[in-house]
Amino acid sequence: MKALVFHGPGQKSWMEKAKPTLVQPTDAIVRVTHTTICGTDLHILKGDVPEVESGRTLGHEGTGVVEAVGAGVTNFKPGDRVLISCITACGRCPNCKKQLYAHCADGGWILGHLIDGTQAEYVRIPHADNSLYPVPADADEEALVMLSDIFPTGFEIGVLAGEVKPGDTVAIVGAGPVGMATLLTAQFYSPARLIMIDLDPARLETARQFGATDLVNAGSEDAVARIMALTGGRGVDVSIEAVGVPATFDVCQRIVCAGGHIANVGVHGKSVDLQLQDLWIKNITLTTGLVTTRTTPILLQTVQAGRVDPAKLVTHRFALDQIMQAYEVFANAAREKAIKVILKA
Repeated sequence: MKALVFHGPGQKSWMEKAKPTLVQPTDAIVRVTHTTICGTDLHILKGDVPEVESGRTLGHEGTGVVEAVGAGVTNFKPGDRVLISCITACGRCPNCKKQLYAHCADGGWILGHLIDGTQAEYVRIPHADNSLYPVPADADEEALVMLSDIFPTGFEIGVLAGEVKPGDTVAIVGAGPVGMATLLTAQFYSPARLIMIDLDPARLETARQFGATDLVNAGSEDAVARIMALTGGRGVDVSIEAVGVPATFDVCQRIVCAGGHIANVGVHGKSVDLQLQDLWIKNITLTTGLVTTRTTPILLQTVQAGRVDPAKLVTHRFALDQIMQAYEVFANAAREKAIKVILKA
């Protein structure tokens, strides 16, 4: 089969690789029909995730068709259309029992990280019964790819961890795919204001179309001063970091109000300067973490009901064998006006 293979920081290739086979009775082999590129893949290529070994097939999102299942798989059979979760869960270990699937003793985020991932023609899915979801007959698979990772990430680590409530003022720093998913799912809870901060005017305008009430261009104005002016000097109830660099985390800690929440969603490859001398007295809550995907079934139902449309995030489409070109587009998102790319086999 063909796969997108990581060869160390800054190096990747679309190349022939052995087709995966069943290893454990709980495995499934899935023929990938749709996949995408995540900001985390770019972090891996920058060297921010040193656990990823040379030779690894990247990718942790997608949909596909079950090709084969092990004897221990009971929920799926060959021919089933499935959504692939970015998180693999055994469902039995202590962390899984607490719905901390991201920290499964025999799983978690392993696809495209510790084992070969979804940017390939075929992928092996461990613990298939708990790591795949049936695709509804009339579903838009492009939309469902957004439910592999970015929608549950934005919803769980941004909106739910940030405890967004009706009437809140919420600031999202970063209008990339996860920031946009956070913006869309935050509206489930009717915040009064949704402020989007970014450097890219095109993404900010897209955020307005997706429901942002206020836009702050951090490239042309002082983002902190503007947000404090917008809030009468109070700050925001929830500040959500959706980039993963020190500067954006700093904005979040400087704009949060007394009693507010900082929800860090971004993947950080460098340390940040925590201004604890200013924050300790403000009774703030700071959360961070890896998506557990415990909300994926809820989000599937919400999408099928037409309450939110993840397909709005798809800006570019490629054939799977054009993945090198797709990486070039996604890595230059501002220039290409890209939010999310879809690769179709």
